[in-house]
Amino acid sequence: MSSLFILYDFFISFVFTVLYFACFLVFVLLSVALTTLLERKLMSSMQRRKGPNVVGIFGFLQPFADALKSLLKEHIIPRDSDAYLFLLAPAFTFFCSLKVWSVLPMDHIDYPIYSVNGVLYLLIILSFSAYGIIFAGWSSNSKYAFLGGLRSTAQMISYEVCVSFIFIIIAMLSQSLDFKEIVELQTNCWYIVPLFPLWFIFLICSLAETNRAPFDLPEAEAELVAGYNVEYSGLPFALFFIAEYANLIATSVVSSILFFGGWLPIINLPYVPGVFWLSCKICFHIFLFIWVRATFPRYRYDQLMKLGWKVLLPLSLFFLFFYSFIYLHIDKYVSLFY
Repeated sequence: MSSLFILYDFFISFVFTVLYFACFLVFVLLSVALTTLLERKLMSSMQRRKGPNVVGIFGFLQPFADALKSLLKEHIIPRDSDAYLFLLAPAFTFFCSLKVWSVLPMDHIDYPIYSVNGVLYLLIILSFSAYGIIFAGWSSNSKYAFLGGLRSTAQMISYEVCVSFIFIIIAMLSQSLDFKEIVELQTNCWYIVPLFPLWFIFLICSLAETNRAPFDLPEAEAELVAGYNVEYSGLPFALFFIAEYANLIATSVVSSILFFGGWLPIINLPYVPGVFWLSCKICFHIFLFIWVRATFPRYRYDQLMKLGWKVLLPLSLFFLFFYSFIYLHIDKYVSLFY
C-alpha cells in the first residue's frame, strides 16, 4: 500500500508540474504576442502612421496571424550547413529565454521551480544565451551569418560584464541572492531612489543584451543582411523572434524587481494583487524600450564597443567601489535599504 501511495503522489506531482509548465509556456507566448502588438501600435502612433488595424478589432489578432504565417512557411536548411546545430540553435535560444523566466517571481507566492539563488541563476542563463547565436552563425555556413554571430556575441559579452557588476552591487546591499528578499527590502524605499545611476546603466545594457535599437547591430540589414539568422525561415526564425521578445519582457521584469519594488504597490489600495502593480511597472519599461527604438538611430559597431568598454564598464566599476564604501562605512545610509 505504501508503494501505491508513493506512485500516486509521484503521478500527481508530475501531472501538476506538466500543467504548470504548459500554462507557463502559454503565458510567455501570449505576453510576446501582446508586446509585439503594443510595439507596432506605439511606433505607428509616434511616427504618425497607421499600425495594424485589419486583422481583428483594431488589429488585435495581427500577432496570431503572423504566428500562423510563420508556422505555415517552408523551412529551408542550407545544403552545406551543419543541420544538427542549425536546428539546435533556435531551440537552444528559445529554451534559454524560457529558463530566464523560471526564476522571476511575479508575486510573493511560491511556485515549484523557484530558486533562492535567483540572481546567480539568472547570470548563468544570460551567459549561456550567447551560445545559441554562435551556433546559428557558425552552422549556417554563410559569411554574413558568421560575421553577424560573432558581432552579436561580442556585443552581448561586452554588456554582460556591466550587468554582472550591477547584480553584485544589489546583492551586496541586500545581502541576498533571492529576488523575493530583494523586493521585501524595498518596502520603505525603492532602490531606484539611491541607485538611479545603476538603473540607467542597466537600461542601456538591457537594450544591448536583447539586441534592441539603437543597438540592434545583428540586424543591420545594410551591412549583414539580417545577421546571424539570415539563413533561417519558418518556425526556426519564429523561435529567434519569440526569444528576443521574451528576453525583452524578462529584462523589464528584472528591472522592476531590482529597482522599482517588484509587486509592492504604488498606491495602497485594498484587494489589488501584487501582480497588477508589477505588470504596470513592466509596461512602463516596455514603453521605454519602444520609445528609444522609435527615437534614436542605430549606433555604429565601434561606437557600441566603445560605449560598453570605455564608458559603461568604468562607470559600473566606480559605482561598485562607491556603494561598497558606503555600505561598509556609513551606517545611516545603509539603513535606507533595511
